[in-house]
Amino acid sequence: MESFMKEFEHLQIRLREILLATNNFDEARVIGHGGFGQVYSGKLSHFKGRSMAAIKRLNRKFGQGDHEFWLEIMVLTRHKHEKLIALLGFCIESDEMIIVYEYASNGSLDRYLKSSVFTWTQRVKTCLDAAIGVSYLHDAKGTKETIIHCDIKSSNILLDAYWNAKVSDLGLSKIVPANWQQMGLVTNPAGTLGYSDPVFLKTYFLTKKSDVYSFGLLLLEMLFGKLCFDIRDDKIHSFVPMWQESSEQNKLQEIIFDCLKQQIDKKSLKTYSDIAFRCLDKNLEERPTMPEVVKALETALTYQKLYERVKRPNDYTEMLLTAADPMNDRSESELEMLLLKGILVNNDKTWFSRNINGDHCEMISIAACLASTANESQRFVKSPEYSSRFAVGCYEPSGAKFKTHLRTHFLSPQIKYTVNLVFKIKKNKEEYIVIEHECEGKKGTSYSFLPGEREDGWLTAELYRFTSHQRTVELEIMFYTKYCPNLLVEGIEFQPEKHVHMQPMSHKETYWKEKLPADYEDIIKWSKDGVRWETTKDLYYIFHRGFLLDDGEEWFFLDKDGKKCVMVSARAALEEDKWNWMRLAESRFEEVADCCNLPKVGIFCKFRSKLLSPQTTYGVYLVYKLSEGYRHVNPPPVLVADKGSHPKEVHNIFLRTPQTPVTSCNAKNKALSPSDIPKMKGLPKRRSDGWMEVQIHEFQTRPTIKMVSTRLSLSSYDMGLQGITVQCLEIRPV
Repeated sequence: MESFMKEFEHLQIRLREILLATNNFDEARVIGHGGFGQVYSGKLSHFKGRSMAAIKRLNRKFGQGDHEFWLEIMVLTRHKHEKLIALLGFCIESDEMIIVYEYASNGSLDRYLKSSVFTWTQRVKTCLDAAIGVSYLHDAKGTKETIIHCDIKSSNILLDAYWNAKVSDLGLSKIVPANWQQMGLVTNPAGTLGYSDPVFLKTYFLTKKSDVYSFGLLLLEMLFGKLCFDIRDDKIHSFVPMWQESSEQNKLQEIIFDCLKQQIDKKSLKTYSDIAFRCLDKNLEERPTMPEVVKALETALTYQKLYERVKRPNDYTEMLLTAADPMNDRSESELEMLLLKGILVNNDKTWFSRNINGDHCEMISIAACLASTANESQRFVKSPEYSSRFAVGCYEPSGAKFKTHLRTHFLSPQIKYTVNLVFKIKKNKEEYIVIEHECEGKKGTSYSFLPGEREDGWLTAELYRFTSHQRTVELEIMFYTKYCPNLLVEGIEFQPEKHVHMQPMSHKETYWKEKLPADYEDIIKWSKDGVRWETTKDLYYIFHRGFLLDDGEEWFFLDKDGKKCVMVSARAALEEDKWNWMRLAESRFEEVADCCNLPKVGIFCKFRSKLLSPQTTYGVYLVYKLSEGYRHVNPPPVLVADKGSHPKEVHNIFLRTPQTPVTSCNAKNKALSPSDIPKMKGLPKRRSDGWMEVQIHEFQTRPTIKMVSTRLSLSSYDMGLQGITVQCLEIRPV
């Protein structure tokens, strides 16, 4: 044992370092559980330097002990590879047995099986990483020994900050000579039920092909978007027989994860599924080796990347033949660049482009979709000032209503689209315009702000949203333009919504003392009713929940990152003589402001610098409720002016979300389904406490904060602010 300890002496970490890093094994630092015990996160020093680490603490009641502890240290010390989790150290002191690993900030793979934004390409690449790691363990690489993992499953594949997969948890692994083929009888089968090789469970005969079986299940979990079993009535029910039956009947496409169905190249799917099901073969000799699995996954990934690079519709060649300019002599790279910018196709009726994700955007010329019921004296404007992509120019409705009939040809399936009216305004005098429209009996109103024009110089008004299930969609839209007599319409555009990129999953890492502000004692002294606590954890929760200050006109609290936030009551922020005041039991302040009948009101609040964090971007949110009458109208936007800025900054907000209609599913448009309103500044949202909020201002605090003040004015000339009840302003990080 002494010589064994000497071999690993450089890996030893003192217990006091680990206690400091984990805050005495604080439950808030727990990031995982396993057969060994709990895993904590913490920053500490080790033989490679100082960094965040995953700290696994042995708890013998979970079934693993000294043997597994030393086995994992030995395996990870002798076998180092970029696809294996790295060992940073260990601690054996005061009856504690602890292993310290590199920190995989994105957690374990099982968390992402059901993620709609974990793409097929990412899934195949992740499986390839893991396969390379297992293949390395199996193939010895000059170490004169082979490692059989014995517990391969999605929860033992970890993802680092760059989404690289690493194989972890080798405490149950078996070490055998490199030239060994089969291990023989094993009396204590290890691993996780549901993932274990049925041949091994039946015969206790362990080989590398047992790992291959488990890896095949991991591959299928990634394809079907769920674990390979569930537990009902305390029994494990495997999905594997059903998956195998679907494969044999060539019905995989019907049961794979819905979010993947429109992403996968057919060749990629076949290569991937073939190798996955081969891993499950009852005959050990028919199962592939891990190097064969690696090769197959490399091929599947290559097919998928080629597919995504082109990602053309079936009639792509035919579409290019209808282009205004000849495309036959264009190279692949030239064509890619052209499609990013856009080209005229369909006999100059359609402007087609692709975004960087390969999703199709289609804009139909207004001239091509005007219905016969439109104004008979149709007038089209062609001038350098209002230059259109289409030769016919822009349609000028001159305040009259007009009807359109749209039929798309090139939409990408399974993509969320917004339908936009693309236009310009003659003379550009309006600050915003109102466009009323109706689709299949559903009326809607769109507000568009002229300062928000696109890079191409055009403005857009969003009309509808839907998810496409095919390339062709038909819509009929009636427009009423009496409120916008200077409208010039270029076309109607089907624009794919931006993809939401998968973000690293945050772990529960609350450092009570570190997240408390350094001046918390001063802030406690300002509390209205006094603050009492017993532990630091209690105090943190009090600060996180918040409390009233001084005369009860300010509410102080901390956000989840420990940043300071404050609410200022309506009484302290609004002009008292312009509002009605009333008591409301559901408000944290004594009074709220109700029903202002004036078209313009001011907001002014001033508070101590210690109530905000330095060098932080803060948003100012109006917290309010709507009267019953206000809920049933489409009010115009409210103009917000920052009186403290030079020059004066102005922007628009809504107190009620503009209702963008969505089309219903019917015999004509089966492809359409509703989609949520996108998040954007200036639109309100409902809070968890039942109130509404809308961001009205934004500012950056300096390294040294002086007195903080906000001076704004709100203007709404049509309805005033008579339909709202204001509780407070909330100032919190954006």
